[in-house]
This record gives sequence, structure tokens and C-alpha cells, in this order.
Amino acid sequence: MLPGCTPWPDDLAERYRRRGYWEDITLGEMLRRSARAHPDKPALVFVDRRISYRELVDISDRLAAGFGDAGLASRDRVVLHLPNIPEIVYAFLALVTIGAIPVMALPSHRLTEMRHLVKRSKAVGYVIPATFRDFDFRPMADQLCAEFDDLHHVFVAGSANAGQSSLDDTLRSGSADSGGAAPRPDPGDVALMLLSGGTTGLPKLIPRTHNDYVCNCKLSGRVAGMSEHTVFLAVLPIAHNYTLASPGILATLACGGTVVIAPGTAADVVLPLIECEGVTHIAAAVPLIVNWLNDPGRGRYDTRSLQVIQNGGARLAPELRRRVRQEFGCRFQEIYGTGEGLLNMTRLDDDEELVLSSSGAPVCDDDEIRVVDDDGRDLPDGRSGELICRGPYTIRGYYDDPDADAKAFTADGFYRMGDVAHKIGRYVYTEGRKKDVINRGGEKISSEEIENLILAHAKVENVCIVAMSDEVYGERACAFVVPKAGQTIGFRELIDFLARQQIAKFKLPERLELIDGFPLSPAGKILRRELRAIIERKLAAEHAQRTG
Repeated sequence: MLPGCTPWPDDLAERYRRRGYWEDITLGEMLRRSARAHPDKPALVFVDRRISYRELVDISDRLAAGFGDAGLASRDRVVLHLPNIPEIVYAFLALVTIGAIPVMALPSHRLTEMRHLVKRSKAVGYVIPATFRDFDFRPMADQLCAEFDDLHHVFVAGSANAGQSSLDDTLRSGSADSGGAAPRPDPGDVALMLLSGGTTGLPKLIPRTHNDYVCNCKLSGRVAGMSEHTVFLAVLPIAHNYTLASPGILATLACGGTVVIAPGTAADVVLPLIECEGVTHIAAAVPLIVNWLNDPGRGRYDTRSLQVIQNGGARLAPELRRRVRQEFGCRFQEIYGTGEGLLNMTRLDDDEELVLSSSGAPVCDDDEIRVVDDDGRDLPDGRSGELICRGPYTIRGYYDDPDADAKAFTADGFYRMGDVAHKIGRYVYTEGRKKDVINRGGEKISSEEIENLILAHAKVENVCIVAMSDEVYGERACAFVVPKAGQTIGFRELIDFLARQQIAKFKLPERLELIDGFPLSPAGKILRRELRAIIERKLAAEHAQRTG
């Protein structure tokens, strides 16, 4: 196991192997099994490109060889910062083939987040697009290389700056034969690093092994009813655990299905793809589902191929779940999980109440779930507390972060989900969070991170970021600001200030409330629940005024 990572105890590791959860194969070997069974079948579809399984293995092997020739080696961390294009799949598979470890950054991340990820992961490589959505990634990569001596390699999907390498050139330089001859990674070692949702600042790194991630994608794919006939539409960022492997792209490839990468998320992009490609499965989120259901042109497209629409990232309301089934004529599947491991999914044959109301049940019989009170005592079914878990694909610790481990894991290895929930049997019903994080349509925003940035503004005395409800995204961020004496600050001024800090746009507050002082507890802590109540009352009054 990579130094800085916590292995599973020997007795549990032996049990997981004995019960077949850990197959001792790598992610690359999982792909090759499918390629041997379906060599000429499309594995990836993107716009006018159709890549067969044979071609996918050949491309990833040649790119793996090119990465190796460039100097990347087993256990090297490489930040993978690509949008939803085939190159993110090629690069991911190439890196795990040689045992290098992709660190999965989101396309919306900017300099602040990238500094953190490069420093925290000790990255030696960085894979970027030349440009994406009017942002040029190449100058940012140059700046990071100037700041971090160990960051030697920048690979660009597109034209590269001086000192950078294009992925096309790296691919052409590699030989598939030499790629296949690279030393085999240990299936028990770290394969990739995901990013935590982040509740106390910038994200922690989640080390996932080949064994646990193969288990993760195969079990979730089975519960989703995936097979060689599956056509999966990837619409959310592939760097997310949900789209990548829960069940996502890797589960589709594991069973010999076809992945269609959508070039956008709007209904006028997604609906034609469903009709054209015969899409059977979509992994969606609350804002997308709301938009698709409400699109006036939806009836123009034939979506009868759809078998399952999944929702993850944030809980979908029961009425919207019902509408998905009625208006798309397919099954609905709620998915509740975490990049740290545990996946809960409703079953395709569950009864009405479970499908419409629950957050699903664990995908593995050996997933151990408990609901506990603040003192760690188990609570009976129906009682609300914090959900904790451990199992064959739930990590035992973050990468090189003992302080975070002490807070996030119990002494006997259970991961604290940070969510308030109750359970009935194996089914989980989520109710909210214990931690101060805003869930904007599945993207997690750390209140503390944004508060620390705003406190640097010369006009700000204090700030508190809370969630406000939203019909489309579930939650948006509202900034309550106490200005310094004699000062005032406007919303545009605040947003322009934060934009200069080069953070992801989804983290920007979407409302500003100026306040003279915060409600405090007897211990002097800000009562965030009272601030949330204030903004909810304001939103309700504004809605009544608009509709009255």
C-alpha cells in the first residue's frame, strides 16, 4: 500500500477475498476482459467518434507507454484535470495501467484548488485541456510548475505551450507492446485518488485501490441492472466518483456495455442522444432532472430505450421521482453514497414506498452500516443519528492526513458519513448533514473555505455562509456578512473579489445578506440554523409577493 494510506486489517482483507469482493485484478485487467469478449463493439461514443474495445485498449496501452517514456512511474501522482472528452478515459486507463495514480480534479477547479491538490498529492504530472469553456488551462499549468519543483510533466489535450507535451504526441511516441510490458500494479495498491466533498476547507484525498474500486463498480453495476446491452450516458463530470464508477463508466465497461459521453447537459443535447444511441441508463442529478422534466420539447424525441434514470449527489423529492417514472416511462433509481466508499441504491424491483422515499440500501452484503448518537451508541431502527459505515470498498483513511482521519473514522474503522439519517432494516433514509457544507446540485461547497476567503476583504468584519433552498439545485450558498464599521459591500463587489481568488464558479455565493451581528449560542458559536431560518423566511415572502 502507498505510504500515507491505511490498509484494511488482515482479517477483513482475507474475508473480502474469500467472499469474492476482491478479485485481485487491476482496473486495466478488468477492461481487457471485456475487450477480449467484445473486441469490435463500441466502448466509447463522443460526437462523431466511435471507439471500439480493441481500440480503447490499444490507445490506453500506447498512451501508457508514452507516459512511461516521459518519465512517469508506478505510484507517481498525476492530477487529471480534463472535461468530459474521450481523452479523460484514455489518460485514466493509461495511468492506472503503469501504476501511476490519477488525482481526479473537476473541470471547474481553478488555481486555488489546483495549488492545494498538487501540494497535497505531491504530484509530478498534470493532464489538462488546452482550453475549455473559454478558460485557457496552459498558463495555469505553467504557474503551477513554477511554484512546485516536483511538478515536471504537463500533458495537454490540444496544442501545448513550450515545455508542455501534447497528449497526441505522447500517444504517437508510445508502443502498445511496451505499454503492455509495464510492471503490473499490485491490485491491493492505490489506483486513483478522488476528492472529498470538503467540509473544513479544501478537499481531502481519497485513496481507492484497484481491488476496492473493481468491487465498487461491479456491485453497483449489478444493482443498476447493467449488462453488455447497456448504453450509459455520461452527462455529469467524469471526475466524480458517481459518473466514473458508481456505477458509471467503469461499471459499463466492466460488463461490456457502451459509454456515450454527452457534450453537454441541456435537454436539447441529451434527448437527441437518447434517441440516436438508444441510451438505457443515465446517471443524473437534481438540477438536470428538473430541467429535463420541464423542457417543452421533450415530447419530440423517442426515449423509449431508457430503462433507468438514476439520481445522485442530492436527494430527489418523491414527487419528482414519480414524474421520472411516469413521463420517461422508465425505472427510477436513487443513489446515495460517498467517494470514501459506501454506496446505497434503491433496487429496480423495490416497492413504491422504497423507490419514492428511501435513499436505498448498501450494494454489498458485507457493507456494515450503523446509525449512532453523538456518543457513538447504536440507535434502533427509525431513530435519527449519524450514519457510519465500513466495508470492502470503503476506505480506512485519507491520504497522508492523520488529523482528518482522527475526526472522520472511529477507532474500529467505521467512516463517519457526516449525515443525519435513520434506517429501517438495510434501507437508509437521509435527513440532512451534521457538517457545514452546501450541496448545490451534487457539488459540495465548504462554508469554511468560502468564509476564509471573504474574511480577507477589507470591508468585512465577519461572515457566515449557509444553505438556502432552491427548486433546481436543492441548495445554493447565501453569504451573511457583517461589514466593518462605516463600511458597506455590494453583491457584485463581493463576487468580483472572490472571482479574483480563482476558485470554482459553483462555489460563489448566490445571495448576500448584510447583517449587524450574528445570533450566537451561550458558548459564542454562530447559530447557523437561525441564519438559515432567516433566509428561508425571506425567500418565502418573496415568493408570495411574486405569486400573489
